[in-house]
Amino acid sequence: MKFAILIFLVVIATVVSAQDSRPSDSNDGETAAVEAAVPGMNDADDSSVVALATPLLQDDLQLLVGNVQRPNAMVWFEDHLYTVCNGDWTIYQIDDQSGDTITYVFGIKNGHSMLMESTDEGFDLWVPDPESETLWKVNQDRLAPESVFDQLAAPWGIARIDEDSLLVSDTKENAIIQVSEAGEATTIASGLRSPTGIAIDGTRIYFANGGSARRGIEWMQVEENGAISPPKPLVNGLQNTTNIILGDDGLLYFGYALGTRAVVGRVDPDHCLEDGCSGDEAEMVVFSDIPAPVSLALSSDLRLFLHSRFRPEIYWAQLPT
Repeated sequence: MKFAILIFLVVIATVVSAQDSRPSDSNDGETAAVEAAVPGMNDADDSSVVALATPLLQDDLQLLVGNVQRPNAMVWFEDHLYTVCNGDWTIYQIDDQSGDTITYVFGIKNGHSMLMESTDEGFDLWVPDPESETLWKVNQDRLAPESVFDQLAAPWGIARIDEDSLLVSDTKENAIIQVSEAGEATTIASGLRSPTGIAIDGTRIYFANGGSARRGIEWMQVEENGAISPPKPLVNGLQNTTNIILGDDGLLYFGYALGTRAVVGRVDPDHCLEDGCSGDEAEMVVFSDIPAPVSLALSSDLRLFLHSRFRPEIYWAQLPT
């Protein structure tokens, strides 16, 4: 009898401990931050990173009221958000403070991610469109989108690899394709698992495998001779990983899912290069109530914007700097 009571008490203590360790659905509306090493932060790095004591929850997020009914891809540039509306094939410009929205350009059917690049004249905006199977280019003149390459299967992520070309992930081909601005294409990686977001930091290429939690986020090295290494693990154990963004703080931010809920995590990629990191080593930045998958944008002063795909509500939070 005493043994049975002891077992019962152990089980109760274990359950209570597990509940206390999970993100709470409610809080006091205040977000605590501490000067600490972000999980996955290189211990040899002398710089301190402002880590969150607990993840931001839904009540910590601010609502930005724009006028886009079915947004998908989203990018931040000079105090504005640019997003593709799948409902009317339009790119909209949204003021990141007031939510004031203008129609920017018509003619792009959809997009899961975009690349914004500053130029002497203004900017270039690159949009892989999975519905038209095309990589488009738009600039500050707001003219009709220019088709750069129209033989993609299901383009998703995009990043600049050199001054003449970009990398585009293709979820249907399970590949990453290098597309030149002149419209020439070469496959640089294949055998992936529905690759989604992609980001480049110098000679490192980071990309997400949205179709495999085991492969999560992987990376490739661009060698001195221009050759690209086979994929290596960076962060595993992430469900339905979508956007990945390199922040100005040097950390890699990514959207993923826990069950049906959208989550944002981050790691110091330097720490994960050699042996890879598990999802448990990533810092959970946002644990939201919005449905996954999630689209992300990040400003230069670490304001994080997110929304559920095709939902009009855009949320944001100021991350500690």
